[in-house]
Amino acid sequence: MGAAIGGTFCASILVTVAQNTPAEVNRTERILRFMIASSIGLALLAIVAIIIGQLAGVNTREGIWLTVLVLPPIGLIFGVLLLIAFMVVAGIRRSRAARDAGK
Repeated sequence: MGAAIGGTFCASILVTVAQNTPAEVNRTERILRFMIASSIGLALLAIVAIIIGQLAGVNTREGIWLTVLVLPPIGLIFGVLLLIAFMVVAGIRRSRAARDAGK
């Protein structure tokens, strides 16, 4: 049994599963999801950095901190706009899939 798992048996199962699995999400949706996660994640990291900087007594009104202070509002707004775009793209894809399934 152990030899079969490490051999071609396992590879043939993976190939069969990979060929029979339909691709539900298109490339545009994957890219939008990644962009949403990165922009909101970066904004949240900037918020945490600002809080830690304030607690440590760092002057956040000079140097690189000015950039860190600007990141949360821009990142969160950009993330929300991307989320709206993702919902529109997903809605269009689902409506097309439903229309094609009805034919």
